[in-house]
Amino acid sequence: MAKNKIAQWAEMDTFPHVVQPKMEDIMKDSVPLKGRWHANFFKNDKPIIVELGCGKGEYAVGLAKKYPDKNFLGVDIKGHRMWRGAKTALEEGINNVGFLRTRIDFIEHLFGPNEVSEIWLTFSDPQRKKERKRLTSPLFISRYRKIMKPGGLVHLKTDSDLLFEYTLEQINDEQYNCSFSTWDLYGEAIKNLDADTAEILNIRTYYEEMWLELGKHIKYCKFQIHE
Repeated sequence: MAKNKIAQWAEMDTFPHVVQPKMEDIMKDSVPLKGRWHANFFKNDKPIIVELGCGKGEYAVGLAKKYPDKNFLGVDIKGHRMWRGAKTALEEGINNVGFLRTRIDFIEHLFGPNEVSEIWLTFSDPQRKKERKRLTSPLFISRYRKIMKPGGLVHLKTDSDLLFEYTLEQINDEQYNCSFSTWDLYGEAIKNLDADTAEILNIRTYYEEMWLELGKHIKYCKFQIHE
């Protein structure tokens, strides 16, 4: 297993669509692509959608296939997981998706103001004992605000009752504009969605398949954190 990881990390160093910023640049707030993702990475002005905690990249790749008129970035710190999505994108010639290997804590140092149109949180760690570290906590929402366009959407898809309930509480307390939420996505909820939205939400990650096999309900909501 260790040899596989080392080989995957080495291969990722050769991928043109994988960015692994230096810690010294992050700490100095001088990451070269910050504010320049459109011009220098994607080389177009299409909207940028970011998947935080992308794991194997199933959502970033799946969305990129469906929406060639948008740009997608999968973000994660675990390179051996990210390698799978990056490899698939390369093999299939999907040129509107990239991968960013970094800790999500540094997100505000990696993008400029108004640079991100949407954020997807797919099966994030619920951080049972550390509310501040939940990806829908006030700390992280404040970071998203610094990089997102006005009216940009945050999507949360999770198996965790704890994280979902916490997120709904944040939405209510902070009066975010929540346009859709369900505690059982694959029950009656998905039958009532339009075909386009249902197709998007039917993209399933490795971890989602695992939770479904255990009989867990999948929760989903989407909301705006500012106008």
